Amino acid sequence: MQQSAATSLFLPIALGIIMLGLGLSLTLEDFKRVTRYPKAMTIALVSQMVLLPILCFGIAILSGLNPVLCVGLVLLAASPGGPTANLYSHLSKGDVALNISLTAVNSVLTLFTLPFIVNLAMEYFMGAGQYIPLPFAKVIEVFVVVLVPVAIGMVIKSKAPLFAEKMNKPVKIVSALLLIIIIVSVTVREKQVLMDHSAQLGLPVLLFNILSLATGYYLPRLFNVDKKQAIAIGMEIGIHNGTLAIYIALNVLNNSAMSIPPAIYSLLMFFTAAAFGFLVNLGKQQTA
Repeated sequence: MQQSAATSLFLPIALGIIMLGLGLSLTLEDFKRVTRYPKAMTIALVSQMVLLPILCFGIAILSGLNPVLCVGLVLLAASPGGPTANLYSHLSKGDVALNISLTAVNSVLTLFTLPFIVNLAMEYFMGAGQYIPLPFAKVIEVFVVVLVPVAIGMVIKSKAPLFAEKMNKPVKIVSALLLIIIIVSVTVREKQVLMDHSAQLGLPVLLFNILSLATGYYLPRLFNVDKKQAIAIGMEIGIHNGTLAIYIALNVLNNSAMSIPPAIYSLLMFFTAAAFGFLVNLGKQQTA
């Protein structure tokens, strides 16, 4: 399904504002911090880049979903953690500094890994010769839409830290509102597909969401990573950048049905992440 001109214009702007907000909270120190947490960073990146796509492929295959929806689910798994993870990590007493570093590094790395994973999913689920690989020009477009606003935000924070601090909260509120608008528009646009596949889609999306949070938290704990860092990794891996996944589905792949799994996930994750944060801190209180 082709996009409307309004959607094609609105989505890049919305994603740009969200990534600008991320940039307003970043400094070069956040990238340098990677070397201070080698174990936590390695586990988080391997989970994000390798384990989650494998888990998602398995869920998609076992669910028996429509091939297009399977690709949409894998597209979500290939997307980086969302800026919202920082807020949830803070509320759940996680290591927010680690979150910020992970979001920064993930946002850069997934621009290279995402095309590979999505093309693999399209070839597997839709069949060789029945899909269009991500065009190089579109990959560059995504690179620009994601990284340029982040860079602008970082420059603003560096040159005018007080202004960046003042704008941080309003931009986050606007970002949340834009995400809600995007989810609603996708739901309305694909109402029939959603109705036809809601029974099938609900469980796979919820299962992937729970497994993402659980993998992000319990795997680091198995390797004796500090609990605050494990909470941060759980939030980073469990809260995906749904806006980026929806943008790629609509503006790069030109298939709005593929945007449904990310839209549903983006809605669910607000509740599951809150429950996850409550449970891990409840466990901490009981232990104490």
